[in-house]
Amino acid sequence: MSSRRQLTNDGFSNPHRYHDNEDEVENIFATPQQPAAQGQTPIQNPFIGSDEEYDSYSGNYQNEDDLSETSLMHNNRNIINGSKPVVQHIYHDNDDEGDSRMSSNVQDYQGYYSRSNLNLLDSDKEYLNTNAIARNNSSYLNLESTKTPNLQGKSALVVDASNNNGVTNNDILSPPEFDRYPLISNSKSSQNLANGYYNGNSSSIFPTSATFGGNSPMLGSTSDISSLNGNNNEHDFSPFGGYPASSFPLLIEENEDDDYLHNPDPEEEAKLDKHRLADDIRSMDRRAAGGCVGLLFLLIAAVCIFVVLPALTFTGVVNRPTNIPSNSTYAHGKQEYLTDYEYPQLAAIRTELVDPDTPKNARSRKARDGSYWGLVFSDEFNAEGRTFYDGDDQYWTAPDIHYDATKDLEWYSPDASITRNGTLQLRMDAYKNHDLYYRSGMVQSWNKLCFTQGAIEISANLANYGRVTGLWPGLWTMGNLARPGFLASTEGVWPYAYDSCDAGITPNQSSPDGISYLPGQRLSVCTCDGEDHPNQGTGRGAPEIDIIEGEADTTLGVGIASQSMQIAPFDIWYIPDYDFVEIYNFTVTTMNTYCGGPFQQAVSAVSTLNTTWYQFGPQAGYYQKYAIELLNDDEEGYCRWFVGDNPTFTIHAKALHPNGNIGWRRISKEPMSIIMNLGISNNWAYIDWQSIYFPVTMSIDYVRIYQPNNSVSITCDPKDYPTYDYIQDHIVAYTNPNLTSWSSTGFEMPKNILTGNCKSSKYSLDSGSS
Repeated sequence: MSSRRQLTNDGFSNPHRYHDNEDEVENIFATPQQPAAQGQTPIQNPFIGSDEEYDSYSGNYQNEDDLSETSLMHNNRNIINGSKPVVQHIYHDNDDEGDSRMSSNVQDYQGYYSRSNLNLLDSDKEYLNTNAIARNNSSYLNLESTKTPNLQGKSALVVDASNNNGVTNNDILSPPEFDRYPLISNSKSSQNLANGYYNGNSSSIFPTSATFGGNSPMLGSTSDISSLNGNNNEHDFSPFGGYPASSFPLLIEENEDDDYLHNPDPEEEAKLDKHRLADDIRSMDRRAAGGCVGLLFLLIAAVCIFVVLPALTFTGVVNRPTNIPSNSTYAHGKQEYLTDYEYPQLAAIRTELVDPDTPKNARSRKARDGSYWGLVFSDEFNAEGRTFYDGDDQYWTAPDIHYDATKDLEWYSPDASITRNGTLQLRMDAYKNHDLYYRSGMVQSWNKLCFTQGAIEISANLANYGRVTGLWPGLWTMGNLARPGFLASTEGVWPYAYDSCDAGITPNQSSPDGISYLPGQRLSVCTCDGEDHPNQGTGRGAPEIDIIEGEADTTLGVGIASQSMQIAPFDIWYIPDYDFVEIYNFTVTTMNTYCGGPFQQAVSAVSTLNTTWYQFGPQAGYYQKYAIELLNDDEEGYCRWFVGDNPTFTIHAKALHPNGNIGWRRISKEPMSIIMNLGISNNWAYIDWQSIYFPVTMSIDYVRIYQPNNSVSITCDPKDYPTYDYIQDHIVAYTNPNLTSWSSTGFEMPKNILTGNCKSSKYSLDSGSS
């Protein structure tokens, strides 16, 4: 098997030819190779620049011991055999210069892998002689030299085959292939192992078929000198951070002082672990002892602060109020002293009913009679990120319900109600949840904040476009005995504001013509003794007053505000006495053509709205305030609606006088909670789905309540119209929205003296009063 090795401008190839005949080997080395014939390509030294010239290149050495760097690389075979090297011939393309010697010496390679500092020991020389003879007996290199064309007019070098090692490497020491466990030149065991290699054991590492004549790093072969020389410092090339490999012990019997760090004795470690804590304490210095004492102090302090102190304050052992007897008499009578514990308050809790952000010029409002009513409550919603889950806020709650009373298409979720950019935002999304395809927000003050009379003013920016119909924005109030969205609580009380004992309290108003589908007034004025009633002798209910319900006039392309009062029992044809209804501007306001139905009578008027008061549209984004002004006197009472500062219409108390077999419907004296919501329902208006750009948002800028100075009351449990105890006694009806009737709560409708065949100590049919 043979191959050819040539050195060209493109790269290296390594030919080797193997011989078994020693005579042939001797003949080859005995006969010098003739100069390259004309047309042959001479071998070029790749490490000679194109501008370098050669003076002469002959291997004249003084003796065998002259092992200079050049002789080792170019003439090591001749030196080992004791003969002088064959003269290497140099040819030039220029015939005139053919006989001339080169004017400059060959510049040996002086790079990272050069042999410029190679110093061999006597043992190395002996080993080299032995190794070279062994190789000469097994193989030789047949190099066919040809003349190469001129490289920019420079001459080419032709080298005799006997000196081909010098041509191929030109003083380059190729690093050996990385060995994870290299020999250690300065250790006894490593030297013994290396000597074994030198004494003929190298065949166990290098296969006999390998040829060591070549030294090309591209072919991965090993140098003649460096392959097996373990004592040469050049061979200590390794990736150990720049340190020689000889600095690292690699055999198990070699020990260093820090071996215990990375090779611990398990038995010794187990013994130390048994007494490690005691040993550490005994060997602890003053600084470490101080640190341990400090940590122990911090631990004890943390236990006292976070465990002991809360336990003491919770049980009332500390912070016990002084000078308070166990049974004390306060302004409202004798009170039992229940506990010494003082419940903490939130740091951000409001301590005033009037929001500090309310402007000074909004602290009063002019009433219909010219008097000024003071501001008793306000919420500017300026705090960013307020949420209204149950228990989150002092005044408002966002219910998590489906408003089935009006068959809404959305689910009211607390997630859709939040304060942002100084407003309360109620956002409606086309988002599927609870098997409904829309989600929106409702905020109500039920059982937290109520008013009986006065003025309530709300500034709002309505959702979507003013000219698009379909959405149902609402700002309204309802009596606290009914909770919006909880149908069991509303049955029999909404929308009653009735204080008589006649056909008006009976189911369907005792009329077979279908004028009413109501079940009758549950808490009538003539409820019998022993029956369930918050304050017997007073007709109770939950009337509704709508500050605004938004819709649109598609013909005019403007918004519409429906402002109304929902009452029961009903007038015939649901028509009140319009002689006591006042409209202020017929160009923008007219009475609503819808007057009610079998579930409520609606005394209502509609007014046009500017489309800039909506969320979308040309020049949109402005806020408008909507308000009602209410006095609940039986004779002089009224309810007045506003859009902006302009009143739209007024209902006087006399408009609800007795009619037929029903008596007076009164202007509400009930504590009224406030509700703000954004809904969508086919029961309200035609829904123009293509023109509603979800998500849409109704934004509330503020809520303000004004009341006469002599009748300030914003409680939901006033003395004359209490609600708290009744709600607590029937709490299931006010907390479970899935209960849709009063009977489903487990409670019965109270009996009355008109139909129940019972008596009342608070009311008499003869006198009509208690």
